[in-house]
Amino acid sequence: MNASDITVSEGRPDDERLPKETAVYDLLDRLGISYARADHPVAGTMEDCLAIDEALGVKICKNLFLCNRQKTKFYLLAMPEDKDFRTKDLSAQINSARLSFADADAMLELLNVTPGSVSIMGLMNDKDKLVTLIIDRDLLGSEYFGCHPCINTSSLKIRTDDVMKKLLPCLGYEPVIVEL
Repeated sequence: MNASDITVSEGRPDDERLPKETAVYDLLDRLGISYARADHPVAGTMEDCLAIDEALGVKICKNLFLCNRQKTKFYLLAMPEDKDFRTKDLSAQINSARLSFADADAMLELLNVTPGSVSIMGLMNDKDKLVTLIIDRDLLGSEYFGCHPCINTSSLKIRTDDVMKKLLPCLGYEPVIVEL
């Protein structure tokens, strides 16, 4: 993917989108959160996101959907895209041994997203608050937060302050802050 394959706009799209994507725009608009949106070919990997980063002027977060060994606790980890993930570093900070990647069925059931599309926006679908949000401290130092709107053919650039002070409180989440 090249930055030239990407269209950047302010706010919600004019064309019809999947209901789960439209729900993200409805929520952001209701909360008065402004955002830039990039429409692009499917971004299934962090490598695909590099061109999106360039077009939007923000680094898209690496989002990992994790669970404990028993699959009774689920975690959404948001971290810088260029940071390596080491299970033992996170496990020690959240007191949960044997973390692994949760399966696609759990992701769909709890967040209404598919692999490659997971982001904090999926938390709006976690009505029972079964997912714990974990954010790497380095993301909080950035002016903007980059993520998908529950689909990996669009990406958003949102002020980090709006994510932390408007979006997450509205959704009923207080993230666990870690240092990876």
